[in-house]
Amino acid sequence: MGTAPPVAEASGIVKQFDSTVALDDAHITIHQGQTHALVGRNGAGKSTLVSIMTGLQAPDRGTVAFDGRPAPRLADRDAWRRKVACVYQKSTIIPDVTVAENLFLHRLDRGRLGLVRWGEVRRKSRDLLEKWSVDVDVRLPARELTIEQRQFVEIARALSFGARFIVLDEPTAQLDGAAISRLFGRIEDLQQQGVTFLFISHHLQEVYDICDTVTVFRDARHVLTAPVADLPRSELVAAMTGDAADTARRGSRRPPPPGRGSTLTVGSLSGAGYREVSFEVGAGEIVGLAGAAGSGRTEVAETVVGLRAADSGTVDVAGVRPRPGSVPATLAAGVGFVPQDRHHQGYVPHMSIADNCTLTVPRRLGSYGFLNGRVRDGLARAAIGELAIKTPGPDLPVAGLSGGNQQKVVMARALANDPRLLVLISPTAGVDVRSKEFLLQKVEETAAGGTAVLLASDELDDLRVCDRVLVMVQGRVVAEMPRGWNDHELVAAMEGVDLDA
Repeated sequence: MGTAPPVAEASGIVKQFDSTVALDDAHITIHQGQTHALVGRNGAGKSTLVSIMTGLQAPDRGTVAFDGRPAPRLADRDAWRRKVACVYQKSTIIPDVTVAENLFLHRLDRGRLGLVRWGEVRRKSRDLLEKWSVDVDVRLPARELTIEQRQFVEIARALSFGARFIVLDEPTAQLDGAAISRLFGRIEDLQQQGVTFLFISHHLQEVYDICDTVTVFRDARHVLTAPVADLPRSELVAAMTGDAADTARRGSRRPPPPGRGSTLTVGSLSGAGYREVSFEVGAGEIVGLAGAAGSGRTEVAETVVGLRAADSGTVDVAGVRPRPGSVPATLAAGVGFVPQDRHHQGYVPHMSIADNCTLTVPRRLGSYGFLNGRVRDGLARAAIGELAIKTPGPDLPVAGLSGGNQQKVVMARALANDPRLLVLISPTAGVDVRSKEFLLQKVEETAAGGTAVLLASDELDDLRVCDRVLVMVQGRVVAEMPRGWNDHELVAAMEGVDLDA
């Protein structure tokens, strides 16, 4: 590397959103020709740092530099594009136009009369893709591209602006093994041509497969930067988890006695994002589905509750096999559900707390199509009391509540039909600490009453209440952790890392 300045450097970065500190004196230095990994648990500050290093937002304090010179002004988007680009997990390719149009959007060649010279646009697109060894027909509508091809087109588009520093944000999350190998091959080829990458992934094994250097963030701060070859896997996982295992909450409920029978039986379930998944959840048992982004945990949980239909396999709830892909059939079988996205799937924001709490039990509210407001409000007041929802009354729209109280309304709705099985996906995401503790305690109380619980999450605090945790990697269950697991082992399993390697 000699005395060449770093390709990109962030120093002393501080960023705060209201009372939440997203970055606290964070820093990272990325040298030319490297593939530099940035890893950390959810909430570590990775996404905020990337948004600052790509010019999407300004830090409260601190500096960003490229090639030893200060970053452009935030408003100068063209200057930022010449310095850095980010290829996100969710593609920014526009599906309804051609590959050529995507490559030169807002930069189309025009003749004297202002008409687009399509032949010239296609020629420049072919030259660009050929230069960077991307084998794609520029005339194709972008919707016909594979996920892998879209990523390569996005990288080529970034390089066309002059950027030689590319951020890859979870680039393998939706790729199969063969496509991942091809992506890594292209990364290595581009490195040889002077392109530098910041590689963000939940799969730590990929860090060892493709990266030269790794930086770890934890709790909004820089923890470690080291050459990958010199860093044992156990030390990398330890840097990510810290001492959380000694201080974090552990479930206090006694596990259910054996022999109580299975409430949920999942048999050889295969679908989009998962393969041959089988497990059981007993009455009164809390079973976790853990895994990083793209592991399939969320997809399996959504299949159990009828939001998705599997390609093959079975889901049985207390001896009943609900129609695949049918939420009403699943509810009728006795399933309660707390979805991943409460804002779009969990509640109707402008409806009252009372209406939201009772959405799953219309038959209790009246007969012959008539709603008994007194019955509805009575059920809602009971839920408000049981879940300690802070509100002046049941008529308040849910949109007027805090995030923690909104999530309590979603939980109330899930419990309203006295479910045999409660399925939760990331049930404490985006709520304050006190609401988080309360919700997890409610999960334990529900299981103590005999309800089976399936809890899909990658948050360690959520998973601590579980009697056992099933770990998923790339769509398959790869490990089962009994109660009492430690953070290092579980995180390593979720990230696909063999600590003994």
